Amino acid sequence: MTQTLAPATPSPGSRRPGGPHPGVVALVALLLTLLGLIVGAAMSKGHALESPFTSSARIADRIDHYRSATRVMAWIQVGSAVPLGILTATLYVRQLRLRVQVPGPVIGVYGGFLASTMLMVSGLIGWVASRHELAADPSVLHALTFLSFITGSVGFVLGMGLLVAGVAVPAHLLRLLPRWLTWIGLVVAVCCELSFVAMVVQPVQFLFPIGRFGGLLWLVVAGYMLPASRPTTEAGATA
Repeated sequence: MTQTLAPATPSPGSRRPGGPHPGVVALVALLLTLLGLIVGAAMSKGHALESPFTSSARIADRIDHYRSATRVMAWIQVGSAVPLGILTATLYVRQLRLRVQVPGPVIGVYGGFLASTMLMVSGLIGWVASRHELAADPSVLHALTFLSFITGSVGFVLGMGLLVAGVAVPAHLLRLLPRWLTWIGLVVAVCCELSFVAMVVQPVQFLFPIGRFGGLLWLVVAGYMLPASRPTTEAGATA
């Protein structure tokens, strides 16, 4: 007599931990980003946040007067890139547990790691620009300032848009999140991806704060509202 065994299926109560809570990690990334801006503005009376689109002499004078503020801002910015990378991995694992079988999770991973890398590179370049050894060459300081700006704005926001879209689109199609939240995420993602136009049309730079802070805030809300699991559609198992 031959006995056929059915493949074992995990019980609904036995679930492996899926890493840190995405909402908490996203909140940490957002708070570190805000902390860097607040501390930098407080230490320099807002001058450390000025645009790099000015003369080399003004850039050198600003860094010379507010060297500590520039360095602290860069330090906190490098630190804020770490939880963003952790958030990217956490969201990817969460989507796998939700059985999301579309390209969205992989697109989100690419975008999240790109955003995290660009943010860290921008902070590291900003730290280099704050060094006393470069104070004698305003043109080099200006070039480093532009490089820090473009990686921390266009590079970061483009990656952020892909990360938000990688979560919002599958959540919209599979109804994992409320429709109003997914639509907001899609709008934020579109604004992020359009930000590269600012490379040739400077007035479009208003998309940078929308993508940076809007994207992080959306990830905080989505991280808290994204379910940990999806109910199975099977009626039961037969022995």
